[in-house]
Amino acid sequence: MRVLHLDTNHPLLLNQLTDLGFINDEDYTSSKSEIENKIHLYDGFIIRSRFSIDKRFIDKATNLKFIGRVGAGLENIDCEYAASKNIALIAAPEGNRNAVGEHSLAMLLSMFNKLNKADKEVRDGKWLREENRGIELDGKTVGLIGYGNMGKSFAKKLRGFDVDVLCYDIKPNVGDKNCKQVSLKELQEKTDVLSLHTPQTKLTKNMINAHFINNFKNNFWLINTARGSSVITNDLVDGLKSGKILGAGLDVLEYEKSSFENLFSDSKMPDAFQYLIKSNQVILSPHVAGWTVESKEKLAQTIVDKIKAKFC
Repeated sequence: MRVLHLDTNHPLLLNQLTDLGFINDEDYTSSKSEIENKIHLYDGFIIRSRFSIDKRFIDKATNLKFIGRVGAGLENIDCEYAASKNIALIAAPEGNRNAVGEHSLAMLLSMFNKLNKADKEVRDGKWLREENRGIELDGKTVGLIGYGNMGKSFAKKLRGFDVDVLCYDIKPNVGDKNCKQVSLKELQEKTDVLSLHTPQTKLTKNMINAHFINNFKNNFWLINTARGSSVITNDLVDGLKSGKILGAGLDVLEYEKSSFENLFSDSKMPDAFQYLIKSNQVILSPHVAGWTVESKEKLAQTIVDKIKAKFC
């Protein structure tokens, strides 16, 4: 089988597929239309988020048997149409779930202890102790929306704290020893910290809006290491200004391009984003929650293992 690699990944992916007898070609620079002109030559291709795989692209891939996406989600692929063509879709949420869980916890503890604010102030020669008095996580209720690989990883990390962990998920019976599954209503009544662990779907797009935010009984902290499209930034800022949202840890933003490699297409920053970058209540990172040295290797290995299981 012949495989085209469209994004760079850990070298073990190429090396192990070669050892399994696959013929591997690499093309990290050609345009989408140029790739379309030769994709019929391949039985499979491997991508991260370089461009979207739509109906036109799939129709050009007349010999395609699988698409490997080195990441957790498949939102850049027309999954329904690919499935109708009997094309196997292979993702790797197992590969970066630990990294996402650790990053979520890091954001939460940084917010509670005002670490980013305090660090900047000390570097500026300010020694403000009372102003940087922190908050303890013990005794809080952490609510998770989405309880798949990422949600489970975060819940596992929270076992060392005296917290209640609740989750809401559209799938039934996903709760376990680390997390109690509840209705959305109960989650909104009890949550002190809300963490998102959902894929990008029609249901999750713009999910965190003003109505959703105001349905929470308690003022709460928000963590989003899932997808930026889930949160309406203007409504988040309104929540921060009103005090309904006490702080936000955001690894993803609604302004990201679909490739996740860039933020803005021009130099103009929306007013809501300008508020976020100036706020001491907000911690930002550039879509790197699942982007560790270890996860790069794990993601690649997961893709190899799944291809091997299906085609060897």
